[in-house]
Amino acid sequence: MTIRGLNHITLATTDLQRAIAFYTDALGLTLEHHWQRGAYLSAGNLWFCLSVEDHVTNAADYTHVAFDIAAEDYAATCARLKKHGAQEWKANRSEGDSFYFSDPDGHRLELHVGDLASRLAHISKQQVKDTQSCGL
Repeated sequence: MTIRGLNHITLATTDLQRAIAFYTDALGLTLEHHWQRGAYLSAGNLWFCLSVEDHVTNAADYTHVAFDIAAEDYAATCARLKKHGAQEWKANRSEGDSFYFSDPDGHRLELHVGDLASRLAHISKQQVKDTQSCGL
């Protein structure tokens, strides 16, 4: 048995309508179905679920969900997120454009331009620079 990929992401929310508005209006996900205590949204092949809870707890570490975005859509989407009140929680220090932001329930999210191949290529180049700077 082999894991084939990510099946879906579920995030808790205390206000379903606010969360649906944020994920559809600010991030551009498509609302597929909603009910009293939840909603299904999609982004490409990603199945995204919102589930109503009485309270939401969030990690204060680097744990987050990153959304893939095309370079040509990055600036406009960041601007739209900020217009909808998304708060930046971390400055980007990695390869590729990234905007680290929180949703209205405080879940840590990221928009990222790039993929695993670009990240691995960056790491390989960095390791060569590190080796050269150490005199090896």
